[in-house]
Amino acid sequence: MLFSSISFIYYFLPVILILYFLTPRQFKNVVLLLGSLLFYFAGEPKYTVLLLVSTLVDFSHSKMIVKYRGTKKAKAALVSSIVLNLMMLGVFKYADFFIVSMNQVFHLQIPLLYLKLPIGISFFTFQTMSYTIDVYRNEAKVQNSIIGLGTYVALFPQLIAGPIVRYKTIAEELVSREHHFDNFAYGVKRFIIGLGKKVLIANTLGELAEMIYQTHDVSIIYYWMTAIAYTMQIYFDFSGYSDMAIGLGRMFGFHFLENFNYPFISRSITEFWRRWHMSLGQWFRDYVYIPLGGNKVTKGKWLRNIIMVWLLTGLWHGASWNFVAWGGLFGVLLLVEKLFLLKSLEKHKVLSHIYVLITITLSFVVFKNDSLKVITEHFKHMFGLTDISFTSKETMYYLKSYGLTFIIAAVASTPLLKIFYEKLSKQFESSSIFKFLEVLVCMILLIIVTGYLVDASFNPFLYFRF
Repeated sequence: MLFSSISFIYYFLPVILILYFLTPRQFKNVVLLLGSLLFYFAGEPKYTVLLLVSTLVDFSHSKMIVKYRGTKKAKAALVSSIVLNLMMLGVFKYADFFIVSMNQVFHLQIPLLYLKLPIGISFFTFQTMSYTIDVYRNEAKVQNSIIGLGTYVALFPQLIAGPIVRYKTIAEELVSREHHFDNFAYGVKRFIIGLGKKVLIANTLGELAEMIYQTHDVSIIYYWMTAIAYTMQIYFDFSGYSDMAIGLGRMFGFHFLENFNYPFISRSITEFWRRWHMSLGQWFRDYVYIPLGGNKVTKGKWLRNIIMVWLLTGLWHGASWNFVAWGGLFGVLLLVEKLFLLKSLEKHKVLSHIYVLITITLSFVVFKNDSLKVITEHFKHMFGLTDISFTSKETMYYLKSYGLTFIIAAVASTPLLKIFYEKLSKQFESSSIFKFLEVLVCMILLIIVTGYLVDASFNPFLYFRF
């Protein structure tokens, strides 16, 4: 069940909200847990048991860690928990990838498992692992209630697409959280904004991005146009979903951390990855990079640490070599920047910004296509190394048709609208007319989105693949 669906917005969400707020405080987590399991069951009936298994594994192992703290048994419980979680992730997400790779390299004929990828498994396994690790490090208190931990693991606002919520971030709110009108109103507003980003911008640009495979009247500009469209689709799809998750969390009294911070205003790849999918970057920093020694090691080991983290980051996104190459590419770029380029990039702000935008657009060509041949062809077309024309009639048609969407996307990917809104709200904070207009705009946006959802057949969510 997608957040950007009629069934979720007008059926599931209203029912769960009504039940939740009618339920006494001590039973609210029970309602959230059951509702979250139902939400997951609607999309993955047979894999709902994985959520329960993951919860039980980390609940029991964390209790063992506390019971035997300071002994080898505690460390064994931690290792066991991590291994079991990684085995579950490895079997369902990576087994066929490794089998295919082994078959190709060693000319074997090992049969594939053909296991369907459980929705959100990359997110909830990372969350459960972070909980057990934090308990072992004594950075989080153990959860003594299976209902409490189950609510954290299965919590539907962030279950299938993040952000990756650390247990310690919401540990207190799992026990006691405030519910008031301002919190709820902010949550509704944030959800609608995210919904608009996903449906009106991401879906529209996604349609354009797919047209590269449906036309014979291609051109250099056409390839750049569809590559940029896909890059912006990924951003508005995922950041829109993160906005919806943060908004839903706030409706139920949870404060999730931000996941995106206008990455396209960055002037280096280093800065870009501090602003893009921040919860994933922080997870790899705290649970892989720093335990490996971070930058407090020899230069050779530091280089190894960065490359290893980025190869794992690429592999996390998908079981395919193009994702590994994509992650490795950024690992190399980050090393080059840190060793040679950062000072120069800081001096030439305009050029550095152009460098980031072009690099990110090209990287998502690799991200999108799992065929080296297709990737190579796209790059050749984009840089005029083939006999296609610079532009074409179809190119101009689509540029005119989608031009306004590109302009809206470009503006919405910067803080300009946020700054403008904050200035207005500060100037008219006591104005009832401004508050009414704010509600009216949200209602109009919701109505427009609803119209699109009723009529549209194209409504993917890209991170379901991961």
